[in-house]
Amino acid sequence: MTLLKAKSILSKDFRIGRASDRLFGSFVEHMGSVVYNGIYEPDHEAADEDGFRKDVLELVRELKLSVVRYPGGNFSSGYNWEDGVGPKERRPVKLDLAWRQVEPNSFGLDEFMRWTGKVGADAIMTVNLGTRGIDEARNLLEYCNFPGGSQYSDLRRSHGVRDPYKIKTWCLGNELDGEWQIARKTADEYGRLACETAKAMKWVDPDIELVAVGSSARHMPTFPEWDRTVLMHTYEHVEQLSLHHYIGKRENDTPTFLAMPLEMEQQIKDVIATCDYVQSVKRSSKRMKLSFDEWNVWREPDVPYTPWQTGCPYDWVKFHMEDALVFGSALLSILRHADRIDIACQSLLVNTIPMILTNKGGAAWRNPTFYPFLHASRYGRGEVLRLETESPKYDTKLYTDVAKVDSVAVWNEEKGELTVFAVNRSEESIAYELDIRDFGNVSFAEHLVMNHERLDAVNTADNQGEVRPRAGGTTTLNGGRAESVLPPYSWNVVRFNVQSA
Repeated sequence: MTLLKAKSILSKDFRIGRASDRLFGSFVEHMGSVVYNGIYEPDHEAADEDGFRKDVLELVRELKLSVVRYPGGNFSSGYNWEDGVGPKERRPVKLDLAWRQVEPNSFGLDEFMRWTGKVGADAIMTVNLGTRGIDEARNLLEYCNFPGGSQYSDLRRSHGVRDPYKIKTWCLGNELDGEWQIARKTADEYGRLACETAKAMKWVDPDIELVAVGSSARHMPTFPEWDRTVLMHTYEHVEQLSLHHYIGKRENDTPTFLAMPLEMEQQIKDVIATCDYVQSVKRSSKRMKLSFDEWNVWREPDVPYTPWQTGCPYDWVKFHMEDALVFGSALLSILRHADRIDIACQSLLVNTIPMILTNKGGAAWRNPTFYPFLHASRYGRGEVLRLETESPKYDTKLYTDVAKVDSVAVWNEEKGELTVFAVNRSEESIAYELDIRDFGNVSFAEHLVMNHERLDAVNTADNQGEVRPRAGGTTTLNGGRAESVLPPYSWNVVRFNVQSA
C-alpha cells in the first residue's frame, strides 16, 4: 500500500522566534468546580494542610506550567478582591452573577498565591474594571507588591504574608465588549479607563507588565475595531493586548472540525495587523505583543449545571480523542506566532473544559488534551522554526486547501534537542519526510504517538489511560533525512538529539 506523503525542510537559520516560557500557562477562575471541588477541597482525603487536593497538585506539576491567570474571566468583572483575604471566618458569602453561583470566598487571593507557590508557576492577576476601577486596581497592586508601611501592604502583612508577592503581569479587566459581561463598556469607555488605570498602577510599581482587553472573539461585531480603539488609548501604557478563542464542533463533521484552528490562526494575524496599524499611526517604536490568555476547544458538557450552588460542575466534559487533535493544532498555531504571542493560557485548568478532571470526594485524572500540552511544555521551549512544508490537502464545507499534516518544529540549542510536533488530520497514514541535514550530526531520540481507533474515545475515572500517548512510533533516520509514519488521526512528537559542531 502506497502511503500519502508530506515533507518539511528544517533549517536552524529559518527562525520565527523564541517561544516565551509564558506560552505554557493556564487559567483558574471561580467558575463551576474549577476552584471548589477542583483544586481546593478541604474535606477530600487527599487534601493538604491548606485544603488543596494533592492528587490535583501532582498532575498540575507534571504540566510544568509557567503562569496561571486568576481570578477570571467573567467572574473578575464583579469581584471584590478584599472579600477573599484575611481570616476565613470573617469573609462574606456573595452571589456571583457571572456564573450564577454562591461564592463563599474561602479561597481567595492569598490561597491562590500559596497554591501557585506549590505548583511552581507565576501568577497573572486580573483586576476588576467592570464594577470597579482605578482605586480597586491600585489598592490590589499595593496589597500584592508593595513591601510594607502602607495601608494595603500592612494589611497583607497582618494576614501573615510578610514579603510582597511581586506579581509581574496584570490584566486590565476581561472581555468588556461582551454583552454577557457585568458592566460592559464601549471601546472608548474601556480604553480611557484602562489607560488611566495603567498609569496609576505603574506609579505604584513601574516594573509590572499590563495586558489590555482585546475583542472577546473574532465573530464579535466589534472585532477588530474594538482592538484598534482600545490601543489608540493604551498603546504606550500596556505591554500586551489580549485575545480569546474557543473552538467548538458545529456538526458531525470531523474534517471540518479538525480544520477549525485555521480560524484561530487568522484571528492571530488580524490582531497583529491591527496592532501594527496603531503602531504606524502613532509613529511608535514599540511593537505590541499578544496575550492569548484564553484558548481551548469546547464540547457540550457531560454534567448538567445547577445554579446558585458552590462547586457545581460547569462545562465539565470528558474530551474525545478528536478534541485532542484540534487542541494540538490550536497549540501549534500559538507556537507558530512565537514572535508576537508572549503569553498563552489554556482555559480552564480543572473541571471546566479542562486538562484535568476530578470527582468530588473521588479521583483526579487526565483529559486527552492534557498530553499535547504536556509535550509542548516539555519540548516546545526553544526557537520555533519556519517550516517549508509540502502536504496533501483537503476541502470541507467551510475550508479549502487544508493541509493534512499540521506541524511545528522547535530547536532547543542549549539542550541539543530538535522536536517536531505533527497532527495528522487524515483518516490515512502519512509518510512524513523531514529534511534536517542543516543540523549536522543528528540522532533519533523518540517518536511519541497519540491516536485511537475511535475518535470518540475518552478517559474516565475507572479507565484513566484509554487515550494516552505511547512511545515507539515509526521513524527512520538516514543521512540527515528522517521519515516518520503518522498514523491516521494522530498527534505526534518526533524528537532528535543534535550534537554541537
